[in-house]
Amino acid sequence: MAGSIEIVDIILPLEVSENKSRWKSEAAKKLKIDVSHCLDIRLLKHSIDARQQKIKVQLRVEVGVDRLLPLKDRLVPNYKHVTKDARNIIIVGCGPAGLFAALRAIELGYCPIILERGKNVYDRRFDLPKITRQGIVPQDSNYCFGEGGAGTFSDGKLYTRATKRGPVEKVYQTLVAHGAPNRILVDAHPHIGSNLLPKVVENLRKSLLDSGGQVHFSTRVVDFIVKEQKMIGVITLDGGEFKGDAVILATGHSSRDIYSLLYKKNIRLEQKPFAVGLRIEHPQPLIDSIQYHYRSDQVRPNLLPAAKYSLATKIDERGVHSFCMCPGGLIVPTSTSNEEVVVNGMSLSRRDSPFANSGIVVTVEPQDTLEFRREYSILSGIAFQKELEKKAKHAGGEGQLAPAQRLVDFLSGRDSADLPKTSYIPGVNSSRLDELLPEWIVSRMNKGFKLFGKNMKGYITKEAVLLGVETRTSSPIRIPRDQNTLEHPEIENLFPCGEGAGYAGGIASAAIDGMRSMEAAIKKLS
Repeated sequence: MAGSIEIVDIILPLEVSENKSRWKSEAAKKLKIDVSHCLDIRLLKHSIDARQQKIKVQLRVEVGVDRLLPLKDRLVPNYKHVTKDARNIIIVGCGPAGLFAALRAIELGYCPIILERGKNVYDRRFDLPKITRQGIVPQDSNYCFGEGGAGTFSDGKLYTRATKRGPVEKVYQTLVAHGAPNRILVDAHPHIGSNLLPKVVENLRKSLLDSGGQVHFSTRVVDFIVKEQKMIGVITLDGGEFKGDAVILATGHSSRDIYSLLYKKNIRLEQKPFAVGLRIEHPQPLIDSIQYHYRSDQVRPNLLPAAKYSLATKIDERGVHSFCMCPGGLIVPTSTSNEEVVVNGMSLSRRDSPFANSGIVVTVEPQDTLEFRREYSILSGIAFQKELEKKAKHAGGEGQLAPAQRLVDFLSGRDSADLPKTSYIPGVNSSRLDELLPEWIVSRMNKGFKLFGKNMKGYITKEAVLLGVETRTSSPIRIPRDQNTLEHPEIENLFPCGEGAGYAGGIASAAIDGMRSMEAAIKKLS
């Protein structure tokens, strides 16, 4: 085995998990060699196993046996400049799907032209206080719209269930090359944080521009140019026309005007399941004590991150599950209109807020929105969402105040005489959330909470507060595409992708889908 490089999985107690000498000794045991032969070692993967009382850390390490490990090249952007005669591809949306589609176009020698309804990430920051402090929602620049998409200021979790490891690794490496922490390459559940993501997004844009791509902000698409069932370009709000050899539609799931436009132009859409519910917030030390099996007054060890949880069950043929759990996080207003109140979660890179929050949502099937079908047809799921959001606005009161209720009061069907402190900056108003949501959702949430309380002793507590409403978990609409070509089945050169099209569920999966869609478009054009 002399002069080899070995990959070894080891398990260590938490308290020695950062000790490289212990890495070497445990790896040597696994390899059945003397530890003196382990000349070099490097961490490849890191995950925490807190299922038992004694917390353990699972590590995958690369070991240099009787040799040093080769130095890893520092990840940096490396894109060739597109030629002057490069063919143009229009990308609608500058979220992860749009950004990574554009980078892939550059790599393949095509010129991407991104059209984004919102502002660049720097200017976008100045609009967020208007929402949180003044209760005013700028239509095209908010927590959902703008450079980087909804994920930029909504936590930056990168975990994905995508099974193709290569594309996932490419996404992570691209993010690191543009300023994301190296740690995302080794953590089992990587996370960047909303304080670091804006700079990463800005650097991604710089790579695009330096390579000859185009990015146009405050440029909302209001019409499609379709001739003989072929998409040839788009028209923007200011009357501008952008034409290209293909159109990648990478809008997020809150771009409801795009769904309306597609419907108006008789471009086929499909209804799909989505989920709605509420956001629950606990003190983070309480969640730590439950998940890490220690007393609630005990201080969390420095080696442990803020604890998270994932809860899911099925009740009366509908899923009830946690969504976008944010340990050490904040609840933020994610409305896209002044007529509504919508909440979501985020966290900074350190995840050091004293609160833990998560969506608790119930699956909504297309048949659950039949009462809206006559008036709104295929868009009935959106109408269902909007009705709940307007009810939340009315119950919350002025601005972006959110309706809120203690969990124990929600379960008992009573008013909350007072409310605990919450991370939600605009503020809360005591409301009967158990009456705001449809009964068939409330009854399932009730059963779900009680079951979750059995699985997580202490989860049901007077300290837990619910805020409403959580409606933007995913799109109620899918824009169909051919399974092999990824092209719309009826409109040539239209490639729907990402969360807004119904094919992704987070930053990493949207980025992967953006790259795949660009590759499919270019394959067709080649």
